[in-house]
Amino acid sequence: MGSAVITARAAATFEPAGRSVATARAFVRDTLQGWGYTDLIDDAVVLTSELVTNAVVHAGTAADVLCLRAEDGVRVEVADHYPEREVPLQSTAVDFGSPDRESGRGLLLCAALAARWGVEYTPTRKHVWFQLDLPDRPVGIRSAGPLLPVESLPVADRRVRVAVVQIDTSGAVDSWNEDASFLFGYAPEQVVGKQLTDFAAWPQTPGTSTGIAAALQLSRWEGSYGFRCADGRVVPVYASHLRVRDTGGSPSTVCLMVRDDERAVLQSPVRAPVGDGESRSADPFEVFIGSPAPDDLDGLLQRTVERARDMLDADAAFLLLATDDETELEVRATTGLPSARQRFARVPVEAGAGRYGSARMPAVHDDLMAVEGAVPLLGGTGMRSVVTVPLKVEGRLTGSLGVATEAPGRYTNEEALRLQFAADRIALAVESARLGELERLRRGSLSFLVEASDLLAGTLDRDQTLALMAQMTVPKLATWCAVYTIADPSSDPFLSFVLHEDEDLIDGIKALLSRIDPPDPVPSPGARVWGAPAKAAHEAALRTSMRSLSDDAPLSMANSTRTTLATAAAVGGETVVVPLVARNRVIGMLTLGKPSDDHFRQEILELAEDLSRRAALALDNARLYSERTAISQALQRSLLPPSQPVVPNLEIEVIYRAAGEGNEVGGDFYDVFPIRDGVYGFAIGDVCGTGPEAAAVTGLARHALRLLAREGFSGPAVLERLNAAILDEGSRSRFLTLLYGELRPQEDGSAVLKVVCAGHPLPLRLRQDGSVQAAAEPQPLLGVIEDLELYEEEITLAPGDVLLCVTDGITERREGTRMLGDDGLAEVLANCTGLTAGAVAARVLRAVERFAAEPASDDMAILAMRVPEPQTL
Repeated sequence: MGSAVITARAAATFEPAGRSVATARAFVRDTLQGWGYTDLIDDAVVLTSELVTNAVVHAGTAADVLCLRAEDGVRVEVADHYPEREVPLQSTAVDFGSPDRESGRGLLLCAALAARWGVEYTPTRKHVWFQLDLPDRPVGIRSAGPLLPVESLPVADRRVRVAVVQIDTSGAVDSWNEDASFLFGYAPEQVVGKQLTDFAAWPQTPGTSTGIAAALQLSRWEGSYGFRCADGRVVPVYASHLRVRDTGGSPSTVCLMVRDDERAVLQSPVRAPVGDGESRSADPFEVFIGSPAPDDLDGLLQRTVERARDMLDADAAFLLLATDDETELEVRATTGLPSARQRFARVPVEAGAGRYGSARMPAVHDDLMAVEGAVPLLGGTGMRSVVTVPLKVEGRLTGSLGVATEAPGRYTNEEALRLQFAADRIALAVESARLGELERLRRGSLSFLVEASDLLAGTLDRDQTLALMAQMTVPKLATWCAVYTIADPSSDPFLSFVLHEDEDLIDGIKALLSRIDPPDPVPSPGARVWGAPAKAAHEAALRTSMRSLSDDAPLSMANSTRTTLATAAAVGGETVVVPLVARNRVIGMLTLGKPSDDHFRQEILELAEDLSRRAALALDNARLYSERTAISQALQRSLLPPSQPVVPNLEIEVIYRAAGEGNEVGGDFYDVFPIRDGVYGFAIGDVCGTGPEAAAVTGLARHALRLLAREGFSGPAVLERLNAAILDEGSRSRFLTLLYGELRPQEDGSAVLKVVCAGHPLPLRLRQDGSVQAAAEPQPLLGVIEDLELYEEEITLAPGDVLLCVTDGITERREGTRMLGDDGLAEVLANCTGLTAGAVAARVLRAVERFAAEPASDDMAILAMRVPEPQTL
């Protein structure tokens, strides 16, 4: 303290334990109180708390605290036993980093609150000291205001009336002076003996939520309320209540009241900040929180509970924020409590009957053991004495602030009022930060849901939809998730997908969930807590731990134990179930989980509900698509030939490509089938159009061809009857082109074909010499006219000859204005001399695909038949 004379000193050493911080605060507070330095207590306690925390919690050593008193102030030194390796130079600018981090924040506070401070290093320890100066006030004057010109002085009547009312211990008026009668119109005999609360117009004092009766019990109170006059008018007054006791020891309260516009007569001037020439902020919020204030909600709330704890020398403090409907409070910040277990847990606003059971009113609990469950948050924590106050903005409950200690009977109404004043200072800032956080969450949620909707809408695959649901949930909303699906109303939920942010834990969670009954498929909206996974995980971990402790446990059990314990930690927290409801039916459940001792925020649960609605619809659409695709594919496969017969001395190859995703059959069709011994039928056709409507006509044509051919009808007769059948379909009929023929393998190795080409692309014949020519004449197509006259043509294929039959999807393949055409196909076929039927069909298809870059928009069918050459020895 420079050259100042030390007039007193006090020292204490505190062990490296978290409880030592509260003990050190109490030591400094009691020391300064005893020295009469009450003006310095708050700042000294805050700084000591931070420095001792750095020593016993972060450095992990004992802390030595030394208080030195001088005439002009006090110096406090805090030393730990963790020497620094490097001593910063005096000329070096020290960067303490972020004020929100744990390390270094004490030095920032020293710079903000202390008149002077410093750090000293020795080989064995580090000293951090700060000095707080007393305000420079004349003797006998507690506080003085600035000099003001006469015109700036407050206005008052010629004679200032000060009502002096004395109240006894029961709250009744004991004396009433002349000015009180003048101001309010009551004679002394009209009010003496009556309760002051009978005349107080406001049941609650604005800004504190403390009743008039409670205020009268405080040692000192000052503020505004209304007073009901004899004529019925309510007069606003400014009052100062002071508790006194007479020579006999009996307490009473003296009330001084003036008109509210003359409050300057009684109002205590605000304590002016002092320092070494630098002005400090007089903002009440910054006075309590400190400067700079955290710019995020979590940081602000954590700083608030730490300040509240220090202010009342508590062992713990907590802050809860109210839900929008003010029915529940959500734990958002704690100190001195198992915060990980309590974070985001919820408690009701009305925890019990009476004033002390509601978070809307200040409450002091002398001993929680006497009233079980009075403060649900503190159950099982060992806290005994508690004071809680509401956070209110414009009369609306926005939260609750509380402090607690392990000793009973520590707090009175005076501490409640101090804490309420602090809560009023920070309520608006907390609500503003909370609304800002909600707005950021809302924007993030909207962006998340838009992205989720796009992803879910981009697939109709059931398995991919399940995977997307899980991947969007983890880790955005939860640490792990499981998706249960329900095939139909009579089926039990089935575990379909499990995901954890740590892939090594997925198998363990899946095994655990498989051993327990799935959640009930309740259709009611909203998330509900499901305790079965955490219970099962706890029991499994307990059994595994007991087995591993037994003497005969094999070493191989170590890996299993680690897996079980890791799984238990992963699912040991809160688990919630959100139903997946689509088209008024529960089709599954989305299960979200947190690790041990963690809870979900309400905003996250609401976002999960929004996601579940979109995911349920996408999952149900995928199910319907899968079912309809399976039905469609089954029906389409029924339209294809069941098998291709083996024809002696003839190679047959078919290539079929239906246009459109998921189509196996379109407007093109083919068939090769036995008619009778030694005679086989073949056909290749093209129905007008593509898709299911065209496929229906192909089924009619293929089955009619087989039936009619086996009845012994000739080729023209078969097609004429098929033409009549198509016309009988009426509006569903479609014209079609068809190449139909009968083939007979000959003993000499050749094959005789009788063909009818009804409006179809002409078949091409490839001879061994490489020449290509049409093998039939064009005739009218089917499904257009009733009186159809057709004839058949006979073709003989010599050994080595190839007959190529295609649909117009081959010949009309386009690239811009170019078309492959009959000539292009003939050119491709001319280069296939000596190839097998399979090689010919493959080369034609490859040429067609290479002709254009775009995928084919029409069905394509290729039927190649070749008479093999005789084998030579």
